[in-house]
Amino acid sequence: MNALFNPLKLGSQTLSNRILMAPLTRCRAENNHVPGHLMAKYYAQRASAGLIIAEATMIMEGNSAFYSEPGMYSEAQIKGWQEVTNAVHAAGGKIFLQLWHGGRACHPAFNNGAQPVAPSPIAIDGHVHTPDGDLPYVVPRELSDDEIPDIIEGFKTAAENAMSAGFDGVEVHGANGYLLDEFLRDGSNKRQGNYGGSLENRARLLLEVLEAVCKVCGSDRVGLRISPLNSYNSMVDSDPPGLSNWLAKKMNKYNLAYLHVMRADFLQQQSADILSPFRRHFHGVLIANMGFSAEEANSGIEEDKFDAVAFGTAFLANPDLPERFKANTRLNEADPDTFYSPGPEGYIDYPTVEMS
Repeated sequence: MNALFNPLKLGSQTLSNRILMAPLTRCRAENNHVPGHLMAKYYAQRASAGLIIAEATMIMEGNSAFYSEPGMYSEAQIKGWQEVTNAVHAAGGKIFLQLWHGGRACHPAFNNGAQPVAPSPIAIDGHVHTPDGDLPYVVPRELSDDEIPDIIEGFKTAAENAMSAGFDGVEVHGANGYLLDEFLRDGSNKRQGNYGGSLENRARLLLEVLEAVCKVCGSDRVGLRISPLNSYNSMVDSDPPGLSNWLAKKMNKYNLAYLHVMRADFLQQQSADILSPFRRHFHGVLIANMGFSAEEANSGIEEDKFDAVAFGTAFLANPDLPERFKANTRLNEADPDTFYSPGPEGYIDYPTVEMS
């Protein structure tokens, strides 16, 4: 496992290992989407990660997709996140915040009846769990071009707030069927004009957000997460490899800290090799994600297929994941029933090796 434990220069940071914690929605924020003591303890427990990428965090009020996810637009939220960053840094860790707009995945039940927004008026298939039971996703309202500057400003302000709260950097969430991804892929973006049609136009919002966030944080403190294959949230693109090639080349312009690529499809409806195009064309740090074992991650780094791996469920259930990998010891199994439930159970009570 030597490759996993080699240091990694990542923008302005030097990571102690290449075992990263992927962003994981856990729905433990307190009233008004404020992070609390429980979240601080959860993240501090996992500070042995080379880098923690904290969960999807609302950039603007009124765009909730999970009811109790955190935000980064109020003073109370900044203070709550500051407790988190202080706890992680005190434990010797590094942490980025994932900046996110839910787009059409938001639901009126979470947002005082407000209709969600999207590039085009196309609803997600299926239902979302709400305090009122399972409800169908609604048809979103198509954003006008005149409204888009407010979205970009929301990302910029949230990035400023993240730096004020002590984060080491931010990750722009361009994956998994949320707003930026909805604009990027042609299955959800059917609009005309400056933000629709050609791939260059569909990517315009993502690129404008990156430019705004990089100005605030410095590009060496900014990462981007993308998922060209993932069909989660009813997403599809007519040419995932073509999209991957285009993005890989385009991202070189921004001198990002890293590019974080989800290599597969949660629902296994689409398949292709998209890591290779990114490795071939992107000249920066490449982080791979989705379904890696320690052995595959280590060998992939040794073979120069990517530079680091972000682990999700494994880190959720194993706060000391790097130590377990190093000792080649058994991993705790995650309990899906507590992924999104309130309280400490299934959140801060997974044992470390020392506790076992």
